Amino acid sequence: MPGFVRLKKEDGSALPWRARRCDTFLCRLQGLMFRRRLRPDEALLFVEARESRTATAIHMFFVFCPIAVVWLRTDGVIVDKVRARPFRPLYTPAAPARYYLEAAPALLEWVEVGERLQIESD
Repeated sequence: MPGFVRLKKEDGSALPWRARRCDTFLCRLQGLMFRRRLRPDEALLFVEARESRTATAIHMFFVFCPIAVVWLRTDGVIVDKVRARPFRPLYTPAAPARYYLEAAPALLEWVEVGERLQIESD
């Protein structure tokens, strides 16, 4: 069974998403492909072995709804964020990241580049 995490800001406030930790090959391969929509509270936190721009790049092929993507370094600092549109070939973070969070577009209103998030097991 996959694990779930909560993301908290430095002031202790939690983001309103319970994210499924996606750290296996199959989970990362599937991602949000073939999804027609996301529930407002649904999110995936992808985990890579190390910080990288290429390993954390995403595509939107077969993703049928816009999503928010937020990239974080190992220490939880947000290095980039974007509203990703369906069927776009490539989104790459501006700086190396180890984690990336995919959720409903409203996520972009909750976070800022440079802000630090803590990842806590749920």
